Parts: sequence; structure tokens; C-alpha cells
Amino acid sequence: MILEMKVPSPGESITEVEIAEWLVKDGDYVEKDQAIAEVDSDKATLELPAEDSGIITLKAEVGDAVAVGEVVCLIDTSAKKPAGGDKEASAKAEKEEVKEEPKKAEKPAEPAKAKETYASGTASPAAKKILEEKNMDASSIKGTGRDGRITKDDAVNAVPSMGTPKGGKRGETRTKLSMLRRKVAERLVMVKNETAMLTTFNEVDMSPIFELRNQYKDQFKDKHGVGLGFMSFFTKAVIRALEMYPSVNSMIDGKEMISFDFCDISIAVSGPKGLMVPVIRNAENLSFRGVEAEVKRLALRAREGEITVDEMTGGTFTITNGGVFGSMLSTPIINPPQSAILGMHNIVERPIAKDGKVVIAPIMYVALSYDHRIIDGKESVGFLVAVKEALESPVELLMDNDVNKGLEL
Repeated sequence: MILEMKVPSPGESITEVEIAEWLVKDGDYVEKDQAIAEVDSDKATLELPAEDSGIITLKAEVGDAVAVGEVVCLIDTSAKKPAGGDKEASAKAEKEEVKEEPKKAEKPAEPAKAKETYASGTASPAAKKILEEKNMDASSIKGTGRDGRITKDDAVNAVPSMGTPKGGKRGETRTKLSMLRRKVAERLVMVKNETAMLTTFNEVDMSPIFELRNQYKDQFKDKHGVGLGFMSFFTKAVIRALEMYPSVNSMIDGKEMISFDFCDISIAVSGPKGLMVPVIRNAENLSFRGVEAEVKRLALRAREGEITVDEMTGGTFTITNGGVFGSMLSTPIINPPQSAILGMHNIVERPIAKDGKVVIAPIMYVALSYDHRIIDGKESVGFLVAVKEALESPVELLMDNDVNKGLEL
């Protein structure tokens, strides 16, 4: 029996996928549920499992865009598994191949050399003088005169090389963009073209968070099994600010504005196929431990290529951390259809004024990009100031003045 394997629907609104890699070869024997291919959608990379055991015949090539429901391979379920496995069968097939002795290519006749004359590559006296003034070699110029003679006009029009290095590599490589990368590119261009995006900036003194982490990070990890990172503080600060400024937790749908009474926080993670943005659902209900555990879980799944479309769908606000790559300052691009995104950056010791004195403190620049169509300047600045206040007074504003209760110690 020949089984037709069709592309399953990886998620709502996805109509096609791209064959990223075949994990088997044409004619291989595959087991049921064995991963036979990796396919890229515009949101994630997914594995395609075999629906039954048998000999496989591939019907699509790597890089092909295949519609959902289209046949990508055939499996002959009546075929028996080769004795000794696929490796033995492959080796046997290789031995049976007849290798033809390549025919000796006939030596091509040497092309007739162009007849050279006394004038070939030589310069007229006037041209020679001009070339000497330009410090140029006559051999580097192609003459247009009779029999290749370099004329005065050739010398006048010749341009010195200006010392350009020669002999270096000049190759180039063309690589087809994955479907995920193409979709990301389309969405980013769409955001720039279709939203009134602005960015506001501020700076945060991270000293209070440094002190908390230094004092409680070991106790926190021993108790909960996860580290006490910066992401939980930023997530909790963002949730507080979203509750204060609900328009930032909104999005445009045609002529309507949709506001949410929950906080689904998207976190940007660098994965093997590019930027992934998994979502922490109902982050407002999570503790510091809950946020750190969820961030770790989603980040690992994204980096190992196991993230699902459902885990990346939705989100009402995004946090991205360019600081892990050393970024000092940037203007993050909104993750559509959301209306705002917070950019974190690297932490650098800088001189600041504190209580009338100049002191050195760990400072992070933060940036909020927002859609000015529904978020006014007053709300965007107020939101970012609220985030700054919470990060600089975490015990008071994020833990109700009780560190042990806030960190569940």
C-alpha cells in the first residue's frame, strides 16, 4: 500500500511551509513516527514525523515551498525492512554500482596565437610622456590604435589605480532566505511603513537590583532551582506599568482599539533559525520564581528548535534584551500587531549625580518604541518612567516591602 504523506497544518493562518531539510534519503526505510524532515513556517521550525513504516519516496526538494495539504512524500507500507538495517542495504547498493572508466578527453587544439606586431602594447612618444607623468605602466592599458598601439587619447583617459590592492579574494555566496527570515523581514518593513513608530529613552540605576541579587541569588536558586536574573525584575516592572497605562497594552484592529485585561509578555530569544518570540501567558499571575522558570523553559525550547507555533502566537507586549550581545542603545521595532516594545541594553558603570555627589553606578539605558496612533507621548513617557521607578525601588514597588515574601524564600 502506498501512503501519501501530506503537509499538516502547523497553526492557524499558516497556508504553506518550506522544506528546510530532509532527514532521510530517497529510498530509505523509515519507522513510524520517525522524524523525516524539518519544515519552516513563517513562525517556527517543525519536525515532520513519518505516519507509517516503509520505503520512502521524496516528492519535494529542500527549499521548496509546499502548501498545507500537499503531498511531500510517499511511503510504501508493504515494503519489508531490509535485513541488517539501512546501512547494510546502502553498502550493498554501492557495491553493485558499476563505475564506468572515464574517457580520456581529447587534447583540444591550441588556439592560434594572435599575430603580434612591433606596435602591440607600445605607446606613442606623446602617450609615453603622459603615462610617465601619471606614474603608470603602459602594460596596464589597452591601446585603441592600430595593432593595439597606445595613443595619446588612451594615455589621457587612463585612470591610475590609486594603489588598489590586487590578488585578494573576490568571491560571493548566495543563500536563499528561510521562510521564517523572509516573514520576519516582511513584518519589520510593514511595521515601519504602517505604524507611527516613535521611541523614547531613559536610564536606570541598577544598583538596588544588583544588591538584591548579590544578597539573595544563592538562596533563591537553592529554594527554586532557577537563577534570579534581570528578566523577572523587568517583567514585573512592565506588568505594573501596563496596569497603570492600559493603552500600552492595546492594539489596533481596523478602526477599533483592543485593550487587554491580561499581560501576555513576549520575550525575544535568539534561536538557531533566527529571532524567536515565545510568550509568557498571564504573566501578571506569576511570581519572580514563576517568571524565571518560564523564561528559562521557553528560551531552552527556542534554542533547541522545539518551540511550537502556539507558544509564539499572541502576546500583548514584548521585551527584548540586546544587552546580552553588548548593545548600548537601540530603537527596537514593534512586534506586530502589538503597539509597544521595551528594549533592554548592556549595564555599564557610569558617573551619575546622586544626593548632590558624583558617584559611579551600574547604568542601563532602556528604550520604549510605541505606535503613536494609539499611545500618546505622555503615556509612553509615563510608562517608561514607571518602569524606571519600579526597577530603582524593587523592594517597595515590586515586593510590597517584603523581600522574603516577594522572592518566596
